[in-house]
Amino acid sequence: MPACQIDHITVTAPTLAEGAAWVREALGVSAAPGGRHPIMGTHNLLLRLGDALFLEIIAVDPDAPAPGRPRWFALDTLGAGSAPALSAWVARTDNIAAAASAAEAVAPLGPVTPMGRGARNWLITIPADGGMPMDGVGPALIEWDAGPHPAAGMADLGLTLDRLELFHPEPLRVRALLDAIGMHAPVSVVRIDAGARPYLRAHIDTPAGPRTL
Repeated sequence: MPACQIDHITVTAPTLAEGAAWVREALGVSAAPGGRHPIMGTHNLLLRLGDALFLEIIAVDPDAPAPGRPRWFALDTLGAGSAPALSAWVARTDNIAAAASAAEAVAPLGPVTPMGRGARNWLITIPADGGMPMDGVGPALIEWDAGPHPAAGMADLGLTLDRLELFHPEPLRVRALLDAIGMHAPVSVVRIDAGARPYLRAHIDTPAGPRTL
């Protein structure tokens, strides 16, 4: 199994404006426009976190028609009063079919789905219900088309991801999933009490010092 790498982390919000404000307050920088995802009826903003790593803010696109399926990243579950949150992460692979198959026995990550935004195309795993595996602690898998990584074309504002922590009451199961897809540092697993809601925490170095999402 080829090793997976962390590709991007995803902040979900009821609107892009709310997500942008939340990230700006947390990190001290403003995200740049990304684009639209016509298949999903969503749009996003982006921040570079490394040569092949970025932060995405995503929300339902109010100007797009509703898709014929649940939107990804559980966006259909967000109401007008929902708070922005670091809700998901995406792991990059050169063989998404093999990685998704390897994960199947631990936590199915969803069917491999063709996707596009502007001139870029990729394959990504999306559960049929639009949710995220293991309440967001499990990743989506992505395989980009040929060409430079999207982060290479983003402005460098001095942000880097130090580490991503996955908080879950079943840490051994989460580690088994990471092992199955060959995903290790800078992702780590932290045990929380049984019955507690799983969550993510990203530690990001910024020009103003270390910050967290």
